[in-house]
Amino acid sequence: MFTIEEACLVVVDVQGKLATIVDESEAVIDNVSKLVQAMKALEVPILWLEQNPSRLGGTALNIAQHLQGQAIAKMAFSACQEQEFVDALKASGRTQFIVTGIETHICVYQTARQLKEQGFEVEVVVDAVSSRTKANKELGLEKMKALEILPTSTEMILYELLQRADHPHFKTVLQLVK
Repeated sequence: MFTIEEACLVVVDVQGKLATIVDESEAVIDNVSKLVQAMKALEVPILWLEQNPSRLGGTALNIAQHLQGQAIAKMAFSACQEQEFVDALKASGRTQFIVTGIETHICVYQTARQLKEQGFEVEVVVDAVSSRTKANKELGLEKMKALEILPTSTEMILYELLQRADHPHFKTVLQLVK
């Protein structure tokens, strides 16, 4: 089970026009926003990434308004190829990574794969990832599952982290997923 003490949320490239044209974009942006807000309440670290932000734009406002600090800019498709991300990963001290974002078959897949190859526990939030086409999203999810990167959902991972209905932040999370 993923725990509040070991988990870290990785938000991959939910930015610019691309965020608005991926399959089921509104639901994806909404679910990523819920995850970010819940992680803040639970004090779970968040690493957020932007692919070539000078060309693709910044993180979607519905998500960015809940984030603190700066995004980690990257040019590599896998965040694990960027030293700033590697440093933030080490600084987090976490061993469990919840991966969300776009595009499932490119940056999400490559980042999740390399996190798994480094020995971390990795899960991908299937209702908070997408690609421009549903087929590419499904292909990315299939390849990750073959690598034992397990699927989860926004609600499932949040309740897994809470573990109990009497958790001090249960009502906060409940309001987000309602």
